[in-house]
Amino acid sequence: MEEIVVLITASSDGEAREIGSYLVEKRLVACANIIGDIQSIFRWQGKVETEREVLLVLKSAMPKLPEIIKETKRMHSYQVPEIIALPILGGSQDYLNWIHESTKDV
Repeated sequence: MEEIVVLITASSDGEAREIGSYLVEKRLVACANIIGDIQSIFRWQGKVETEREVLLVLKSAMPKLPEIIKETKRMHSYQVPEIIALPILGGSQDYLNWIHESTKDV
């Protein structure tokens, strides 16, 4: 099992809760943390933009990533949502086992 952390920015707390809850309910992620009121500076359509956003920090497994991307794009308000995955290189084995159990197909 290859555990990952997925980062997704959202336009609001409500959007982040909706996406996070759905992904946990569907067993695509084990956990969704919501970090509110971040400031993002980015280039969009040729201009530098600054926006307030919310960050979702999700724990999952690599085989679930394509479905996480598909479902997030379906639900997200952005034309090009940030959805990036980072490998978990180590950690508490009990926690890593919990991620595996929580995202296992039933």
